[in-house]
Amino acid sequence: MLVRFYRLTDKVGVVILKSSAALAQATLAGISSLTGTARRGGTAAAGGLFGVIAAVARFFFNLLRRVALAVWSVLRAILGVIGGIALFFLNMGRRTSGRATRSAGEAVSGTMARRAARAELEVGLTEDPLRAQNRVLSGMMVVLLAALLFVVWWATTPDNRAGFVPSVPVGAGLVNFADTTPGTAVATAPGLPATPVPTATALPSVLEVQGSLAYTTRERGQTDIWVVNVGSRTPLRLTNSPADERDPAWSPDGRRLAYASNQDGNWEIYVYDLASGATTRLTYDLSFQAAPSWSPDGLWLAYESYQGSNLDIYVAPVDGSQPAQRVTSHAAPDFAPAWSPDGRRIAFVSLRDGNADIYIFSLDNPSDEASINLTGTPTRQEDRPRWSPDGKLLTFSALDEGAEKVFVKPADDPQAEAQVLERGRAPAWAPDGSSLVFAVDSFESTQLIVTPFTEAGISTLVLQVAPGATGPVWSGTPLPAALVNSGGLGLGVPQPLYIEQENAPDADGLYRLDTLLGVRAPSAYLSERVNDSFNALRQKTLAVAGWDVLGELEDAFWAIDRPPQPGEERRNWYMAGRQFGVNRNLIVGFPARMEVVREDLGVNTSWRVYIRVADDAQSGQLGEPLRHLPWDIASRNLGDVEAYDEGGRLKPGVPTGYYVDFTQLAADYGWERVPAGSDWRANINSVNYWLFRKTGGLTWYDAMRELYTVGQLGGFAPTPTAAPVVEATPES
Repeated sequence: MLVRFYRLTDKVGVVILKSSAALAQATLAGISSLTGTARRGGTAAAGGLFGVIAAVARFFFNLLRRVALAVWSVLRAILGVIGGIALFFLNMGRRTSGRATRSAGEAVSGTMARRAARAELEVGLTEDPLRAQNRVLSGMMVVLLAALLFVVWWATTPDNRAGFVPSVPVGAGLVNFADTTPGTAVATAPGLPATPVPTATALPSVLEVQGSLAYTTRERGQTDIWVVNVGSRTPLRLTNSPADERDPAWSPDGRRLAYASNQDGNWEIYVYDLASGATTRLTYDLSFQAAPSWSPDGLWLAYESYQGSNLDIYVAPVDGSQPAQRVTSHAAPDFAPAWSPDGRRIAFVSLRDGNADIYIFSLDNPSDEASINLTGTPTRQEDRPRWSPDGKLLTFSALDEGAEKVFVKPADDPQAEAQVLERGRAPAWAPDGSSLVFAVDSFESTQLIVTPFTEAGISTLVLQVAPGATGPVWSGTPLPAALVNSGGLGLGVPQPLYIEQENAPDADGLYRLDTLLGVRAPSAYLSERVNDSFNALRQKTLAVAGWDVLGELEDAFWAIDRPPQPGEERRNWYMAGRQFGVNRNLIVGFPARMEVVREDLGVNTSWRVYIRVADDAQSGQLGEPLRHLPWDIASRNLGDVEAYDEGGRLKPGVPTGYYVDFTQLAADYGWERVPAGSDWRANINSVNYWLFRKTGGLTWYDAMRELYTVGQLGGFAPTPTAAPVVEATPES
């Protein structure tokens, strides 16, 4: 039996060793496959992670092998002990049987004694308690092996592997991925290369104050308010009524946004709560209200209101507990209020001195006559004043020498010179006063730019938005997470404003002219490639002005052989069927049905055309009051020498009543105003305030080729330039 026990123990040890080696090899193969999959997946962090798992597994199985060898050594020692015990009991049995033989003297022989001793030994070995201990040890080894097999299966299963992210204490040779600082290297294990973590792009210094921006954009004929966290390139549409929302103004805590809208039929002031999404209407009046500005305690709003045929500044409590109070009362328009951070002053724009200047109204001396003209610049039209957070400075924009510029000036020193900061418009301060944000227009878009003010630095692009976006305002409070996660609202005007219906070109590649039904003009035709946008513009103007402005035109199409008048272009877009002219005589009368505002942009003079709404719609439902002095073109013929030389002059006052910005309407439908000719002051035919064209990105010649063949263009067709003749030089 002793020999059998030796053999059994030896076989068990060999099985344990071979099983451990096979299990270790299979597990390491699975881990290697796992790390290879991570590498093929292209995820550096995942590859590094499973490299860590492989290293830990190797360590564990080396430890397991050492434990198995130790167990085998212990078993051999136990075997030796068992052998010693067996020999001890055998000797004891022999001594006992000898004494029994000598006492009996004659009963049993020596052979029988040895058999009796062997029987006792076999009985003792059969009943040895070490067998139970061996069974317990074997059971423990089976449980351990089963646990290891489960770990290997779980780690190599894709579903479990995808969600497994280890967190290892720093200092143990590994780093918790969640706690890794961007830009540092992650150590995987001793001897393994570090895995770099992608470095997050740092915000420029001018944006470190962060917070959020609100601004307005115009799309499909209406304006909406958008918001964006500073540093994000994902703006959110906050309003999407088919009507207009504009003039956003943050509350001091950044949790509410006041704005103006005509969503209920006339222009009113609304307050939007960003956390709840609730909108509250503040004003209830048929007259025009717009341009809100918060008091520093967040309890009041200042705004512009057109009452009694006069545009003035009013204040009203946000909770509606009191009626609105009138602040200014001058006969000239007062608008664009801005409440100071100390709560005791209101800056605003006024035309009371014959041009747009910025004035300061003091609540400590609440008399409009005591308002101070801060800028006093007869040749510059200031607009949109905004206070610095400390109340010491005002920023504003103005059209100056052919360009929109951003200015900064001390708020308590009218004699100080305004500092030109950058080109742009509609500026606003950062929450800490260290920089300003404003809009800069380019050919295809508008950029919201931040430029430093208190320290040196460079201007930074915050966001590129739709052309014509304006009114950026900056709050120090980030947008609520729920609002950001919502993704914002969709476009409130899902259908395009028009669809150009056109036939396929004929065999010569030519398109047709289309008749403008119901339009009175010398030749009421336009190219079929632009006529639908004209018809849609005509209907829109009728709806917002209350009368058919485009029912009678100056011109719409010229024959190719029509000679131009002095001052008119020879290559005229009338000939291409892509230009129309409104009735230029609408500027005559009292009140005139059309007003034009001069805008000197770059080296060109352009005109912004305003159409007076119908007399029976002058109650506030249509249009809005004018804020600019119109240009009096007719004065050039009234004996005023200066007006004659300058091609007219500013009107002495702003006409009362409600008007529609026809230039903006035309642009909504793709029709652009035409700048005045270089000789417009001396030649009425080149003033061009009545002209609107739609080029569609074509050159004049390409547009003409849509209506005429090359042979029909005659002298307008380009003539090939003959190659110069080079005479041969005789060889010498």
